[in-house]
Amino acid sequence: MSQSTPPSEQSTPPSGAPFTDGAAPAPAPVFGGDVPAPAPARGNVALGLVAALVAALVAGGVYGGVAGAIEREIGWAAIGVGFLVGFAAGKLGGRNPVLPVVSALLSLGAVYLGQLLAVAIIAGKELKVSASEMFFDNFGLMTDAWSASKDFMTFVFFALAAFAAFAGAKKATE
Repeated sequence: MSQSTPPSEQSTPPSGAPFTDGAAPAPAPVFGGDVPAPAPARGNVALGLVAALVAALVAGGVYGGVAGAIEREIGWAAIGVGFLVGFAAGKLGGRNPVLPVVSALLSLGAVYLGQLLAVAIIAGKELKVSASEMFFDNFGLMTDAWSASKDFMTFVFFALAAFAAFAGAKKATE
């Protein structure tokens, strides 16, 4: 005697689509903990402005250090300063239209700071004193020396940095 299963109790073959019964797959194990790392913060204008300010100070210092060491400015370095400032602002601040403009302004300050630092380094070498002493103890003298040495190319470097900052902030949000 053979027992057969009534048609209503027979299992239906799978349809070919996974998880059609509503069951979701088990999550993949995460190495280093049970919770995945949160997504990076984006769209926070205040954070973008802080990032741009920090980037401007660091990039301006590096720009000034390089320019002082080789005793000349380099256009691509000014572009790098601007792009770094804008990219940092856009990456953390998102698409806020104020960020490219503020980035351009901060990059102008960064290049100016770098140029003053370069003057302090060059003058410090000549006078056999530290660049920090020249910069902080004789800041008025540094700004006077900068004013006396500025030329057309000084303003080209400002323009390059501002343009790169604006473009960098836009590029970071694409």
